[in-house]
Amino acid sequence: MMISPEGYYEEYLKGKTEEQILTVIRGLKQEIGRLKNTMESPDYGIVPIVHPSKETRLHWTREYLEGAKQAYAEAGGTYTLSKSEEKTADFDANMGAICKINFSIDGFFGGYRSYVIELSDELKAYTKLWEDKEPLFLLDDANKKPFTKDTFIAALKDLHIGEWRRRYSTKRFGYMVCDGTQWELEFEYNNGHKSVRFDGDNSYPYNFDKFQMLFGIDDTEEGKDE
Repeated sequence: MMISPEGYYEEYLKGKTEEQILTVIRGLKQEIGRLKNTMESPDYGIVPIVHPSKETRLHWTREYLEGAKQAYAEAGGTYTLSKSEEKTADFDANMGAICKINFSIDGFFGGYRSYVIELSDELKAYTKLWEDKEPLFLLDDANKKPFTKDTFIAALKDLHIGEWRRRYSTKRFGYMVCDGTQWELEFEYNNGHKSVRFDGDNSYPYNFDKFQMLFGIDDTEEGKDE
């Protein structure tokens, strides 16, 4: 069972020195990395999931980390972002300037599909095959209403995409897969920010299924091969 952020503060942060809190922060960051690595492994899901699930643990560990950073500041410390955290912060800071999202996925069994979302004052989404475009109706499952630009950006924020690796491969886990699924994701901006790209070869971020759901993609229909 996970404890509340308030309970975590009382047990692990209250009355601690800057150095002690910084040690807690390092431990929480390591735990977040470990949980994501486990969830991204090709073997994940083979063994029955034990509750609380790793997804739940990841959520609450994030909450603990934010509380620890706040406690560190209150203790007089000045937290320095790591390079990966700087990339995450930069991605999050520019989410409001995203003007176009290009996502393509090429499954060995599911075939090639390309999805485009244009975000101006409105939200325009479609699938694309060469020059042919087929409109997409994107539904926000949280409130059962069509996505707007603002609600779609909010849903993206919940996925912490800025934390994703730029490249995903099974080689990271000692696997070599010749066929399967390749995917590419690109964010374009209207404020001069350089485009941000992610891609993978039979390997995916831990919350890739939830990301695909934003495009109305059923993972089982795509024939994702892990």
